[in-house]
Amino acid sequence: MKHATDNTQGSHRFLLMLMMIVICASVTASYIQRSGGRVAVMGIKIPTQNGQWLGADLFKPKTATAENPAPLVIVIPGFQRSKETLSNLSLELSRRGVVVIAIDPYAQGTSSSSMSRRAATTEGYGMFAVVNYAHDTPNLNYIDRQRIAATGHSAGGNAAIRGANFFGKQAKKSGEPSKLHSVFVSGYVLTLTNKVLRDVKSNVGVSYALYDEGAYRNELKNGDMKRAPEALRLINSTRPRVGNELKEVQLDHYYGNPADHNLRVIYNEPVLHPFQPYDRLATANQLQFFETVFELNSDIDVNDQVWYWKELMTLLSLTAAMLALVPAANLLLRFQYFQPLVHQLPEPLPTPDAKGRAIFWGLFTLSACIACFSYIPLAELSQVIFVDASSRKQTWFFPQRMNNAVLLWAVFNGSLGMLIFSATHYLHGRKQGVRREMWGANINLLELWRTLVLAIILFFFFFLLLFGVYYCFHVDYRFVFLGARVFQARLIPLLLMYAPLFFIFFFSNSLRVNAAMRFKGQAEWKSMLLAGIANTAGLILILVLQYTVFAMTGTVHWTESWLYVNLLFGVVPMMFVLPYFNRYFFRLTGRIYLGPMTTCLIFIMILLSNTVCYIPL
Repeated sequence: MKHATDNTQGSHRFLLMLMMIVICASVTASYIQRSGGRVAVMGIKIPTQNGQWLGADLFKPKTATAENPAPLVIVIPGFQRSKETLSNLSLELSRRGVVVIAIDPYAQGTSSSSMSRRAATTEGYGMFAVVNYAHDTPNLNYIDRQRIAATGHSAGGNAAIRGANFFGKQAKKSGEPSKLHSVFVSGYVLTLTNKVLRDVKSNVGVSYALYDEGAYRNELKNGDMKRAPEALRLINSTRPRVGNELKEVQLDHYYGNPADHNLRVIYNEPVLHPFQPYDRLATANQLQFFETVFELNSDIDVNDQVWYWKELMTLLSLTAAMLALVPAANLLLRFQYFQPLVHQLPEPLPTPDAKGRAIFWGLFTLSACIACFSYIPLAELSQVIFVDASSRKQTWFFPQRMNNAVLLWAVFNGSLGMLIFSATHYLHGRKQGVRREMWGANINLLELWRTLVLAIILFFFFFLLLFGVYYCFHVDYRFVFLGARVFQARLIPLLLMYAPLFFIFFFSNSLRVNAAMRFKGQAEWKSMLLAGIANTAGLILILVLQYTVFAMTGTVHWTESWLYVNLLFGVVPMMFVLPYFNRYFFRLTGRIYLGPMTTCLIFIMILLSNTVCYIPL
């Protein structure tokens, strides 16, 4: 029998090395985000109507002063996104001398919920209030109030064009120019209607992904903008109406005059919807738009971009911080209180015979198919069970609309996985010499309590380190739309609400990874890789089906639920690494409990911090 790892000195060094990587990578990311010290970046909180508030990041170039005011761009992330997910654009704009306020949309990130159930349409996700604050008060004396703009992706793009409509109506009544000098709409064309566009008094740029999954909702049912009625209406909205309307849009061409607030341009990058904000061409197009409408004379070419280096550094931080959990646990297990949790590793399962291999691969395939084809029906069921959250009503009863879908899927598949495991052991495994002692499941109540205490300490270790990094450097752990944010105290009740149900899946995974996929003579790396593939195969199959059908027909397989499918881009990486942590913690303790307790607390807090949340004000 092999005992848990005893190399305490090695764990000390490994933990110290990983923490140094987190700090050094975060310092580098912060340096890039601040453009080498030429831009000040700070978090702000803006009170708005009805007792609501906005969390935001302010990017202020040092060249922006009262004597030399700079244009302001308000950056609005889309549905399920936070201000950090568009920090690449904030970074590149501020690097070129533009002041940026990147907001957390209402009900997302650090912002409050909204009293409106249509916050993007009626409040611009909070952008309307920021425009009024910047334009009507003297506080931001380093901005040019005649050059205030907004940009957003997806639902944030809807908020931007709705803002142009809202302030355009005000401008008509007052006879003054619109408070919104320009807007840029990324990934959204559904509201480019005559009703909306007729009141727009701003320069407008539109960037739409040629392979946008939501394009089935467009009038021509595709993402090609050359002859799209939505694009043509935008371009023709400022042109004479008497027989002079364009029949085809010249992409990347500037129509109109920015000085007259009637400039129009359409971009159509060959990319998918969720990846559009992180496409270098799409970023360059948007930078070109703002340089044009603001008449900037930047010395930095639009293709000279550095944001991806910041993303690589924060990815490195995320990876090192996650890996640090293992040596941290190893060191904590040396404390007398936790020493009883360390047991000899159970004997691996016997090498399966031909029948055993057939059963293994049959159940592997069956589980993947069930995981695949249960996801969308359970996502739709969540809208029936959790009515308030699905209707965007403020509620304390499971208020996270998108996570509710993942929750039902996790409970169903976790429960089913344990049933399959038990049935397989009873009908086959025990006849092949598999004993319950090999599972590493024996534990008493005191050990279970101490395991929970250790998991909570590791949870706070992870997030306290993140808090320190964010406090000192104003960066977190992330890669594009996958990230660990500093959580808020108001999410603790939600963690207590969601974690126990999610734990069914996490525990089931640990049980199967360590008690059903650890065979005698099998290399550990092969065992863990297989476990990672098994844990994600069903979800990957969803993406394969969705995009294979999309490539063949031009319309995604799941249309009304396509946002639930897009959610998987952030879920799949977490699900893939989960078995690795469950195996490493198993090797430290000889039991299957510390892994799921620790990963459930951390992964679920990451999910809770990165999704729409309709908590009451």
